[in-house]
Amino acid sequence: MPTNASSPTAESVGGTPSAHTLSDVTASDSTLRRFLHGLPGVDAVGLEARAASLGTRSIKTTAKAYAIDLAISMVDLTTLEGADTPGKVRALGAKAVRPDPTDRTTPATAAVCVYPDMVATAKEAVAGSTVKVASVATAFPAGRAPISVKLADVREAVAAGADEIDMVIDRGAFLAGDYMKVYDEIVAVKEACGASARLKVIFETGELSTYDNIRRASWLGMLAGADFIKTSTGKVAVNATPANTLLMLEAVRDFRAQTGIQVGVKPAGGIRTTKDAIKFLVLVNETAGEDWLDNHWFRFGASSLLNDLLMQRQKLATGRYSGPDYVTVD
Repeated sequence: MPTNASSPTAESVGGTPSAHTLSDVTASDSTLRRFLHGLPGVDAVGLEARAASLGTRSIKTTAKAYAIDLAISMVDLTTLEGADTPGKVRALGAKAVRPDPTDRTTPATAAVCVYPDMVATAKEAVAGSTVKVASVATAFPAGRAPISVKLADVREAVAAGADEIDMVIDRGAFLAGDYMKVYDEIVAVKEACGASARLKVIFETGELSTYDNIRRASWLGMLAGADFIKTSTGKVAVNATPANTLLMLEAVRDFRAQTGIQVGVKPAGGIRTTKDAIKFLVLVNETAGEDWLDNHWFRFGASSLLNDLLMQRQKLATGRYSGPDYVTVD
């Protein structure tokens, strides 16, 4: 591996920045910029072709049953609406803990994801289970607020018991090339999370315009200490896609190869069917590897996905689809 410290964009075999350079790239705005713009450019045609190819893999019978249960265990069951009520959040928590009350072999979801003011209610609803409580923060979804407000948002959620914080980056700063501002905000939010809460960093990939920007944002988030990198808020027209998730999976794979640090990935928004979820699991397995096939390292940000997973699970078990009342309408 190269040991040339003269440039923050020195590369190892395969075009990935060497581990030796990573300790220096955030020393200043100029070194960070040179590093991010020195990352290999994304072959958009190749990326989309590979994502499409992996999406055609056929998963049958036993493997499909395993994939469905794995996907259920990876769901961050989410409600992020202005009309959220304590009753709705309690019902969501109960569903996360026991997605199918008629079948106790159904795994619990990974987490419920709510606004900060609903964290205490969600925490009470999932008490005694393995289900985590995640909270969006930092002026979600736009991220347009002073840093003091964003950090207060995070601290309030953590104090209420949030196990995970989903923050949004300042896309305006990123697109203007002010990478150090984005980096510093992620570092500050990570510190506000303390030792008790893991940090997911949302890029809003649909607003970043290019695959090169998504790659840069992925490395920026990981350099700043993200525990997860996340595609989207689910509040814009373009959310998680196989191609942008594949690109982020490549980033976490390469980052671990260079640093030894494993970072999770969370596609969010637009993943509604079992077929979609299985395509994403194939992407994980074929790109990052089996180490990421666990809900500690991969999540689905979703609301309606769980219902389809449950219906497909029962179809495999009984040979027929359930009636419309089999699953709750979230």
